Amino acid sequence: IPSRMPSESALQSSSRHAHAINQFESLGPKLRTWFQGLTREQLLSHPVPGKWSMQELVVHLYDSDIAATHRMRRIAAEDTPLLIAYDESRFIQRLDHSQTDLKLVADLFDMNRRFTAAWLRTLPEESFERVGIHNQRGKIMLGEMVNLYIAHFTGHEKFAMEKRRALG
Repeated sequence: IPSRMPSESALQSSSRHAHAINQFESLGPKLRTWFQGLTREQLLSHPVPGKWSMQELVVHLYDSDIAATHRMRRIAAEDTPLLIAYDESRFIQRLDHSQTDLKLVADLFDMNRRFTAAWLRTLPEESFERVGIHNQRGKIMLGEMVNLYIAHFTGHEKFAMEKRRALG
């Protein structure tokens, strides 16, 4: 299979959006640092009342990222796709994450970030202006989605560090 060479437009887009794409990708390996050194008991505990455990938070990041990748790909490929939200609280309530291997989750998260960044770099500039319609957020451009998921990670990172401090 011949390799697909990026077009001139794609090369321009990667330079215009390179910082955001690089930042998005660079967060991939950081997820592991949230839970390194914690015991199983610490991972499953709720040190901040009413908030998710570290285990639940890490799995949520992965769930959210795979949804984000799918949404970004739909925006790039389809004309004004409808993007449906999922109920993250129900995922935590109804899916037992207590036996989930967080090292595997962190590996998958990192690989998904690398995969997503790699294909984003192949897109022509105009793809980052393409729009999807999120059923809760409304219109959102592909370029905005990349930034949104940088902010999603960094926002939850603050919660993760708060949990670590509460665990001692």
